[in-house]
Amino acid sequence: MTYLFISDLHLSPDHPRLVRGFFALLKEYQHQQTQLYILGDWFNAWIGDDYTAPWLDEIVTALQHFHAAGNQVYFQVGNRDFALGQKFLDQFQGILLPDSHVLEINQLKLRLEHGDALCTDDIGYQRFKKVIRNPLVLGFLRKTPLSFRTKLANGFRKKSHAAQQFKSYEVMDVNPQAVTQALANVDILIHGHTHRAAIHEQDGKKRIVLGDWREASAQILVIDPKQQDLILKLSPFNY
Repeated sequence: MTYLFISDLHLSPDHPRLVRGFFALLKEYQHQQTQLYILGDWFNAWIGDDYTAPWLDEIVTALQHFHAAGNQVYFQVGNRDFALGQKFLDQFQGILLPDSHVLEINQLKLRLEHGDALCTDDIGYQRFKKVIRNPLVLGFLRKTPLSFRTKLANGFRKKSHAAQQFKSYEVMDVNPQAVTQALANVDILIHGHTHRAAIHEQDGKKRIVLGDWREASAQILVIDPKQQDLILKLSPFNY
């Protein structure tokens, strides 16, 4: 069994090379009995599980083959694809995880999350998240036409990009106290979101930040539980 952790792919029809890179990853690990954990921002935007398109159909087909080969896909929502639900994942027997999830490997407890909840200094974003992730708001949005949701998603992306131009590095990074709290009952914290791939030591424990996907490579985490001592290091995946 291989445990594979990725995040922040930001797949979209506008960046076909990223999509091809994801296909290459599935092919690479298809015959290794892989548990694939996608920790948010798998897609650059998600307007609803009722959205269909040829490029997305190809992804679903690839994941169906991946699952048929004896592998399993787990997914946590990110700030870009928080509307993605179990209905989409059911097409390839994927499993939707809660915003934070504890996985145990070789008696070590690993906490998985996207990472945006750790950026508590970004007050504006946290307020927006509280509103847009409200079940009543999400339920209402899912009933609106796809064209409206597409315009809304494009507007959110533009506003987010503009707001980031005026935010400091520290504000958009994780808050140390939030990390301490997240690590309280686990041994390792794994997340994405910040796009700052690294392995940090805090409170005598490890915080592993997965990398975002570029046009040629990504920083991923691969864990082989057969090793007596888990080797925890980020590995480049080139495509």
